[in-house]
Amino acid sequence: MRVKVQNEILVSCSKRITLKNVSVFSDYNKKNWNKGSFMKQKIHARHLSEESWHALSEQDIYEELLTRPEGLEKEEVTNRLNLYGQNTLPAKEPPTIWAILLNQVLSPIIYILIVAAVLSLIIGEGTDAIFIFLMIGLNSGLGAYQEYGAEKSAAGLQNLLKIKAKVRRGNQEFEIPSEQVVPGDILLFESGNKVPADLRLIQAQNLTVDESFLTGESISVEKNTELQSEDVRVSDRKNMLYAGSTITKGRGAGIVVATGNSTQVGIIAKSVSESEGGKPPLVLRMEKFVKQISILVLLVSVGLGFLLRYQGYDLLAIFFFVVALAVSAIPEGLPVALTVALSIATKRMSKRNVIVRKLTAVESLGSCTIIASDKTGTLTVNQQTARKIILPGGREFSLTGEGYNGEGKVLVDDQKDFDKNTKKQLEDLAKLTVFANEARLYSKENGWDYNGDAMDVAFLAMAYKMGLNPEDIRNETQFIIEIPYESEQKFSAAFYKEENIDYVAVKGAVETVLDFCNIMKSADNIQTSLNRQLIEKQAVEMAEQGLRVLAVAGGEVSQLKEGDDYGVKDLKDLFFYGLVGFIDPLRPEAAESVRKCKRAGIKVLMITGDHPSTAGAIARELGLMDLDEEVVTGQQLKEVGTLDSPAFEKLVLSTHVFARVTPTQKLEIVEALIHHGEFVAVTGDGVNDAPALRRANIGVAMGSGTDVAKEVGMMIVTDDNFASIVSGVEEGRFAYDNVRKVIYLLISTGAAEVIMLIFAILTGLPIPLLAVQLLWLNLVTNGIQDVALAFEAGEPGAMRRKPRKPNEKIFDSQMMSQTLVSGFAIGALAFASWYWHIRNQMMDEASARNTIMLLMVLLQNVHVFNCRSESVSALKIPISRNYTLILGVVMAQGIHILSMHLPFMQRILSIEPVNFIEWFIALLLALILLFVMEVFKLGRRRNDKIAAYSKGEDLE
Repeated sequence: MRVKVQNEILVSCSKRITLKNVSVFSDYNKKNWNKGSFMKQKIHARHLSEESWHALSEQDIYEELLTRPEGLEKEEVTNRLNLYGQNTLPAKEPPTIWAILLNQVLSPIIYILIVAAVLSLIIGEGTDAIFIFLMIGLNSGLGAYQEYGAEKSAAGLQNLLKIKAKVRRGNQEFEIPSEQVVPGDILLFESGNKVPADLRLIQAQNLTVDESFLTGESISVEKNTELQSEDVRVSDRKNMLYAGSTITKGRGAGIVVATGNSTQVGIIAKSVSESEGGKPPLVLRMEKFVKQISILVLLVSVGLGFLLRYQGYDLLAIFFFVVALAVSAIPEGLPVALTVALSIATKRMSKRNVIVRKLTAVESLGSCTIIASDKTGTLTVNQQTARKIILPGGREFSLTGEGYNGEGKVLVDDQKDFDKNTKKQLEDLAKLTVFANEARLYSKENGWDYNGDAMDVAFLAMAYKMGLNPEDIRNETQFIIEIPYESEQKFSAAFYKEENIDYVAVKGAVETVLDFCNIMKSADNIQTSLNRQLIEKQAVEMAEQGLRVLAVAGGEVSQLKEGDDYGVKDLKDLFFYGLVGFIDPLRPEAAESVRKCKRAGIKVLMITGDHPSTAGAIARELGLMDLDEEVVTGQQLKEVGTLDSPAFEKLVLSTHVFARVTPTQKLEIVEALIHHGEFVAVTGDGVNDAPALRRANIGVAMGSGTDVAKEVGMMIVTDDNFASIVSGVEEGRFAYDNVRKVIYLLISTGAAEVIMLIFAILTGLPIPLLAVQLLWLNLVTNGIQDVALAFEAGEPGAMRRKPRKPNEKIFDSQMMSQTLVSGFAIGALAFASWYWHIRNQMMDEASARNTIMLLMVLLQNVHVFNCRSESVSALKIPISRNYTLILGVVMAQGIHILSMHLPFMQRILSIEPVNFIEWFIALLLALILLFVMEVFKLGRRRNDKIAAYSKGEDLE
């Protein structure tokens, strides 16, 4: 029988394919025919695009996919699984620990350290090379450990297509894992199910679907089986269901037309994986910084080489000097210190619900100048909520609370008394919405649970806020018959009995419900004729505020006669009870988070697929846009020109809110902003957000979002809270500040060593410190202190500063001036001491080096306190902000003193013990540096105040 049916299908199909594929049919009845191969050629012979299933009739779908209403047979399923693979998105395996380790080494500054180590080996300084390679290994280990843990946390959030599917095969129904669904399968679904593949609907009963993850629309979409034109965009294809969407109401059946990578989700996932991602700001700045350091070291080394040659030094001696200079100038401890600083920031972010997948992305949020945020589920709770009620007569009421729960209350807008009649009028309206309702909402020990259509659940939440219990109301009511909501009729109704009288409750679209009414009742129970014009005007005003408006009506109906049944014909001469306006409300913390961003100089954009009026209302409630600012729609972007046109960029920069945009347009918006010179952070949770997440300087995915979004996001916000994103911005700024502090410490002390060497050469003195001693200072003394400095808590006021300019370098004018002053002060103090000891023959050369090395350790101990802030006095920063720093200074000094007393360390470093008097004198000399830098900071603060005053700004 099965072969007969298939042959009949082939005969009908043969009329619609080209002669090129006729040979395929001749193979169909062969004993070992390859169904998979045939099907693949068959589908490729189609003249319609792969996305045109919505334009085919049901019979054509059966023919195209070689399937039937009874479903596929077992052997056919096996063949199709072999051909198309399992219904899964390509799961990117988390990188191995070895791959992450290798990635840690692929850094410009690591390359420089490797060159320094090789040079050390060439000149026979094996100890120096060992020191450097140890630092490279330590840095790689720390970074790999942190990133491996973050990748494991991110992988644990993947969950999109791991669901069950109800399938009809061989005229029998089964429940199977979604991975085993194949093209041609007949799937059955009902309210609450998640769609496992792309489907063409063949049955739909009161069917509504949540596609917000794909389209950005917060309101469930009504579906049907009607044919549509081929050019209808994805979000408007009413006869299609897409993988990852959720059935919110009704039931139906569909033919699977695409699985895995061929689904809309898969197509976007593939395009995202092939697109180019933006580099984190820290990576860009560090690349520039390392290039600057490399060029500077090269220039100084070459210049010094010519100077030494001019003074008569031989080439070998010059080579030794240049290597010593390079060892001094290169901040060998920088990679480890940066890794530690970013690791600490990563841990702090995780405590604030932000998972960072790559260390270099930690400070990215702090660098962003724009946050382009999705609306649904990010700024809003993604749960419809009754926000406004207008009763007959015009009295308006507001409702507090957000989401699917009973938390909140009803407030009177006109400040008049909430009298008994008004309360009853509101309760009557709420009861009617409970009667004509197919959803459930109930309280449990750990929160609220619900199922059913979003609007029905929202009506139940409204009833709870009025002190009613929907479950009790429905249990105590005798229902006769219910008319479920259907998109064609735009209303739902319930007929019920009270005291042996038959009544009806109706809710739905305003224009539809008003057709059933001719009377309205005021709060004092006075009946008047329906003022349809006034009610429609009120509904329009509510819609302009971004509300979705539904009307409620009810009344007595004629007594049911035997053999009769209630229906639409009985919906007449009803009482109009009022209008209810709904909106997907803001998260409670969203408005304050947006204000924090504004104070921090960060522009927040909303990019959504939702209706412009809804997006505008939410944006104004957030404080994102002014009353006279316009929402830019996807249609306007389409009409204004291509991405590279000046008009497109001008339009993008003209607003804070974009509505009805496609995923491609969202990507273009991000491209335009980046082209304009902005550092852009993009937040989102849906597949529609993934391309923009990938392209942005920093992509922030929501923890409850789709796998595709989380796969491309450099950060994942586990609680879906926009406030956590702002916390990430703050931690990012703290992280960048600490990176600058560490760089300042290392570069200024390195500069000091170079200055000391140059002064010695110019005055004809021996080199003050040997290469191994310089490495000891850079890797051990500073290596402990810079790690401790990375634990510095954030400075107050970080979120009151404007974002750093996108083209700002780490080694900017402020860094340069403080580095030169502190580096010169340290180098001059050390050289002066060296000059005094050598010229006056106070001690031999080895002992003098020992004294200078101790002085340099103490100078670094003092200087680390200067580095705690670039502007605030070291004496005013509380020790409590970083107890680890005190421990680090004590350890650095203690290890050096211990090394001075250990014989094997004495041999390696050419050092010896000193008495307390010598140590104390060196400490007093080191404290001069603190005085110098306090004077420098005081002068800077005065200059900053003068500059701010001249610009009319307040300097905090």
